Amino acid sequence: MDIQTWTYIIVGITFAIYIGIAIWSTASTTSDFYVAGGGISPLANGMATAADWMSAASFISMAGLISFMGYDGAVYLMGWTGGYVLLALLLAPYLRKFGKFTVPDFIGDRYYSNIARTVAVICAIIVSFTYVAGQMRGVGVVFARFLEVDVETGVYIGMIIVLFYATLGGMKGVTYTQVAQYCILIFAFMVPAFFISFQLTGNVIPQLGFGGTVSDGTYLLDKLDGLHKELGFAAYTEGSKSMIDVFCITLALMVGTAGLPHVIVRFFTVAKVKDARISAGWALLLIAILYTTAPAIAVFARTNLIQTVSNQDYDSVPEWFTNWEKTGLIAFEDKNADGKIQYVGDTETNELTIDRDIMVLANPEIANLPNWVIALVAAGGLAAALSTAAGLLLVISASISHDLIKKQIKPDISEKGELVWARLGSVIAVVIAGYFGINPPGFVAAVVALAFGLAAASFFPAIILGIFDKRMNKEGAIAGMVIGMLLMLFYMMKFKLGFFGGGSQEDWWFGISPEGFGSIAMMVNFAVSFSLSRFFPAPPADVQEIVENIRFPRGAGGATGH
Repeated sequence: MDIQTWTYIIVGITFAIYIGIAIWSTASTTSDFYVAGGGISPLANGMATAADWMSAASFISMAGLISFMGYDGAVYLMGWTGGYVLLALLLAPYLRKFGKFTVPDFIGDRYYSNIARTVAVICAIIVSFTYVAGQMRGVGVVFARFLEVDVETGVYIGMIIVLFYATLGGMKGVTYTQVAQYCILIFAFMVPAFFISFQLTGNVIPQLGFGGTVSDGTYLLDKLDGLHKELGFAAYTEGSKSMIDVFCITLALMVGTAGLPHVIVRFFTVAKVKDARISAGWALLLIAILYTTAPAIAVFARTNLIQTVSNQDYDSVPEWFTNWEKTGLIAFEDKNADGKIQYVGDTETNELTIDRDIMVLANPEIANLPNWVIALVAAGGLAAALSTAAGLLLVISASISHDLIKKQIKPDISEKGELVWARLGSVIAVVIAGYFGINPPGFVAAVVALAFGLAAASFFPAIILGIFDKRMNKEGAIAGMVIGMLLMLFYMMKFKLGFFGGGSQEDWWFGISPEGFGSIAMMVNFAVSFSLSRFFPAPPADVQEIVENIRFPRGAGGATGH
């Protein structure tokens, strides 16, 4: 069977599974919708957390980034992996002890202020929409190639699927769907890695093949370095970023992880604090499978790409090239009219433009793997993008229905009414997410990295100080969140989107990229929050008692909305 037939079969089966789970696990209460009733097992929650965490950026874009950036791409591995460790050890158990539905709920109650709650809702929505833009673009990229539709149509299909199982099942449906999605995405990521590792190095384990030798006895990384130097690219194993930028990007990704509302809420779905710790451990182990494989995938893809297209006659390019060329995500411009593809490091003479997001998806085709493997990777990419998109949409809908409607605008609303608002919020969120998917501000991993910077700049200081500083009050927290978020938004819009007069790389403050500036905005947030809090009265005694209680997370009741 051809690739498209296999894709229809495999993607169709996986979508049927997702929809079936949504129907089976329809949420009937707000507790089901927000935190799956608080009864998810640690292993299931670990798998769901891993799927929620491993978005289109991890599955589709991270290895693509590393394959083009080489050594510099390691910042994404270090930041995202280290961030999850930070979240598991420093935040998850304490927030689970607090026992609320959402991050704005924690901030509103901890800082005894509806203004703080509203600021947190706005921050959660900004972070989530920035993040979900990357996921919907990932969906569009997959559909554009494998179902041979345009990117817009692909995004519309993804919107319908996510809307169905996120609004019907809520967190309960999303959790069990994400368990299935983890199994699909990790299988889809590893199978081609096994095949290609054996092809190139004779070692079926990609982590070992990554450091192995190719058929002529040369180490794979040495071979890739040689290919890069021949074509005028920077050496693959040498970095070009400044030390301060590497440090700031890594830190922003780490602390941004710890402030991501859609990941934090996963720890409210288990029954006990002990279960939150266990599920965090399971998630870390399950995430490590993909993250330790991504650098190998990047090297395999980069090596095969260069050897396949560089200096080849355009009239005799392989089928995979023409297939991806139709999507507009790879383009050839014959500048010297010799009919050969000049893929070189010099931008003036380079004739090939490649979207980084296609590398993982195109990798099996470049390596001439069986059609069913190529279709499997498409299903895995969709699983990764849709699982995270669903988690983010739930954060947005919960922020609207619970933290705005229930907690502030209409406190006497019935549970049924709140559930209606939650589902309506999901619909609104899906529509806006679809717009960002069709009009994305950049490739997937870059957009996602900015979301981490926004989370670092806004949430992380408020959460950490809320747990570990009893003296921290509402005035400090509100000012810190507002200033941190505005500073990060200004920098991002100026240097990434060209607003406020734009600016080139030479104009970066302290030489720090927009992806790393969340670290600076976070430090400003900490400084403002801590210093300003000392000029205003300490929190009420009952709030200080809550802080004292959650710092010793030995037990917890179910998550509540009260």
